[in-house]
Amino acid sequence: MTDFSEYFDEVIQAHVAIEKWLAEEQDASELERLLTRFSPQFSMVSPLGRVLDFDALEQLFMLAGGKKLGFRIQLSELRGLALHNGGATVSYREQQTDATGLHSDRRSTVVFEKQADGKVLWRHLQETFCS
Repeated sequence: MTDFSEYFDEVIQAHVAIEKWLAEEQDASELERLLTRFSPQFSMVSPLGRVLDFDALEQLFMLAGGKKLGFRIQLSELRGLALHNGGATVSYREQQTDATGLHSDRRSTVVFEKQADGKVLWRHLQETFCS
């Protein structure tokens, strides 16, 4: 069996940090720490088809930090798709809720790059809303 555990752990830990950043007011150093999880060449396609790069992701987090009271993320269906020398590709399901009752459900696929020192970085993320 192929071992995707470090990549699944990164998905979980990154979402814990994202949830906390969006739900609670925090010091700017926490945003810097969160952003170290992402490659400088990071790209993302949002559920609505918007393409983001690293700078756009940083702006998104800066604007939304601490503004989603009661925000929670629930992850499920983590699945390893491919392992390669430079990283891995995994998919997962992500359900988000906030204090207003707003709910979203999405499936995501992430491409990770693994640096020479073993650090795992988010390289590309594709999100699609579930109907």
